[in-house]
Formats: sequence, structure tokens, C-alpha cells
Amino acid sequence: MTSTPRVLVVGGGLAGLVAARHLAGGGLEATLLERRETVGGRVRTLERDGYRFDRGFQVLFPAYPAVRRELDLEALEPRRFTSGATIAAPDGRSVLADPRSAPGTLPATLRNPTITLGDRLRVARLWVELHRTDPDRLFDDDRGEEQSIERYLRNRGFSDGFIEKFVAPFYGGITLDRSLSTSSRVFEHTFRTLAAGGAAVPAAGMEAIPRQLADRVREAGGTVETGREVESVSSEGDSATVRLADGMNGEVDAVVVATDPLTARELTGLESIPTDARGCVTQYYALPDGASLETGKRLLLNAVDDDGPNHVVPHSAVAPEYAPDGSTLISATYLGDRAESDADLAARTRDALESWYPKRAFDGLETLHTARIPFAQFDQPPGIHDRLPGTRDPDGAVYLAGDYTRWSSIQGAMRSGRDAAKAVLEDLSG
Repeated sequence: MTSTPRVLVVGGGLAGLVAARHLAGGGLEATLLERRETVGGRVRTLERDGYRFDRGFQVLFPAYPAVRRELDLEALEPRRFTSGATIAAPDGRSVLADPRSAPGTLPATLRNPTITLGDRLRVARLWVELHRTDPDRLFDDDRGEEQSIERYLRNRGFSDGFIEKFVAPFYGGITLDRSLSTSSRVFEHTFRTLAAGGAAVPAAGMEAIPRQLADRVREAGGTVETGREVESVSSEGDSATVRLADGMNGEVDAVVVATDPLTARELTGLESIPTDARGCVTQYYALPDGASLETGKRLLLNAVDDDGPNHVVPHSAVAPEYAPDGSTLISATYLGDRAESDADLAARTRDALESWYPKRAFDGLETLHTARIPFAQFDQPPGIHDRLPGTRDPDGAVYLAGDYTRWSSIQGAMRSGRDAAKAVLEDLSG
């Protein structure tokens, strides 16, 4: 009687959880090992004193194909942002929104000096073009020259004001790259996805996503073990061996390495795994009772790069569950590794808010939590996606899953997990 093939998944982030679910669903004996006490990888939420603090500024794009395929969105109770943003500068604030989702913002958007009539027409034309494109094809090699986001937009004729005052801070929040040197392929995919379904957060915080995925692993018959750190992975012949930090060794039919990029490179020896990082610092604050940023559920973007926060998020306005009743929770995100102390960053945020709201004082701004994230995503300049490793690139019966096999996003992570499971199932059935 033939025994059921055994597979270990190393790493409990989104990629590993999706891989384990599909491996178990495919009839294999799948076990996921996560070194932390909770799953989630970079997608985590800290709960304290009635507040919820996501690990940095993170949002869910409900229209991502992998999100629709892998998650029960309704069960996550998504709390949606209003499309667009409030653009803040020392000379005032202005609204730039998608009137399809917020018709009441149309007059303010039409009056916005940041976007010209030509910009509006180009945005509409770009949406129609990308809406007709299969999202799986947006990273194909045959779609022409890959460019930076800045060059891509300038070649399409967008104005300096639109690029510098809206796109730079808005995509600074998505790619952690205000200079817009990130690949235009990332812009195309995220622009298409946002236009189709906007952005949201689960009512219980972003960590609700990996918790749901872990439940689905178990429902499919897989096992999730936390507090289990893997020190090495090797393969010989048709099997693979893992050595754990507790001294235990295990031989299995296949191993899927789904850790963070630095650990994955150490475990597999693949130098093609990208390790150049984009980081950020997100600081959470409480506003005094009854105070508000008056932006509704829109982001507040820093239109002037003055070393202040790239953007400010009205968390409790979007998701009241993120704060105790009667409290107002906001956050400010700074791009890169910041050397300033938590107190100095809070002072910079206070100064920025007072410059954007000249008739208000923010002395009552209370710092609640600071998340410093040196590796939030890997750097994605033009051309990098053609050099990323493939699922089967490790030796022997070792496979790779992680957004670094696709592109740095929740979509990339989930899709990579499904791809890895498919490869294992194909190889073991052959």
C-alpha cells in the first residue's frame, strides 16, 4: 500500500499558508512550520488597550484575483477606504476622488488644481486600456519596454502637478518609493486593481487574513505548527530533509520554503532571491476627544516632500473597530529607515498637521505605537521581475514560495503559494 506523500511548508506568511492549504486539499500530508508563535509573516496586527495597530500601513485590495480566490471576503468584514485622497500642502488641502464611488466629491475633484482636464482624460483612457488587459499578462515580457513609474506617466503626458503632488505620495504609500523609480508593471497592476475594487482593511485588523488562511489549512486536513524554527533544508534524490532549531530532523517527500527573502536565500542558497529592501516607519496616534482630520475615509497625502510623513491615515474613520468607542486613531508613515527617535517623529507629524490645518493646534496628539519595518517589501526597479527565481529553482525536492517569485504584494504572495503547491502536486503525481 502506497503511503501518502509528506510535504513540509517552512514559513507561515501568506504564501506558505496558501501553499499548505492547496497541498492538503490535493491529498498530501501537509505540515506548516512557523518560527513565531503566530502565523502571518509581515501581515500582523497588535491589539492593545482597545486599539488595533497593523504592522505598518497595510491595506487589502479586494479586487486582486488571488484575494478573491483564496479568501472569504465577506467573513473578513472589510471596511473600505473612499477612493482617492485629500492632498495636503502648506497652501491648503484639496480633494481628489473617484466620483464613481463618492459622487458627492465630484465638485471638489473638478476644482482640484492638482489635476488638469488632460490628466482626467488620460486617467480614464488608462483605466479603459488596463481594464481590457488580463491582469496575469501585466508582468509578461512581450508587453514592451519596462519603465519606471515616473517615466511611464510622463510618456503618457500626465502633468507635473499630478505626478509630483498626487502620484508620488500615493504610490509612495504603495511601493514605499516616492521617487517613482519602481517598475511600471507594479503601477499598472495596482492601478487596475484599485480602480476595480478600491482598498479596505478587515474589521479585526490585517492579521485576520492569515488567521482565516490558517483555518482553511486545517479545514483541508493540513497541520499548522507555530514556534518551530527550521535551521536548514537539503535535498538528495527524491526526498528532502529539514533540521529544526530544537535538534529534530525530518525527511519528507518535498519542502516548500516560504519564508522572508533573507531567510529563503540562506535556506536555499539562491542568490536570485531579492534582498534589497524598502522600509518604513509607521507611527500611531490618538487625537483628542471629538477631534477629526475631516477627510472622511480618504488618505491624507503630503504633497510636498519636506522630510515629513508621506501620508496620514484616518484609521478609526475607516474602521471604527480599530479604536475604543469615542476615540480617534490615525497614523503617519515615513518612508525608509528613519534615525529619528519616536518623540522626534511625533513632533514632525505634529508640525506637518499644523501646517496643513493652520487654524488648529495638535498639542493633544498622543503617540500610541511605533512600528519600524526595515524590510517591508523588496525593491522593484524596472527589469527585476524578469530576474526573480522560479518555484522549482532550488535543488531537488525543495520548492520556493513567496512574493519574491512574482512581485511584492499580497497578490504576489498568494499566487506564489498556489503555484508552489501546483508544482509539488504535479511532480509527486508524476
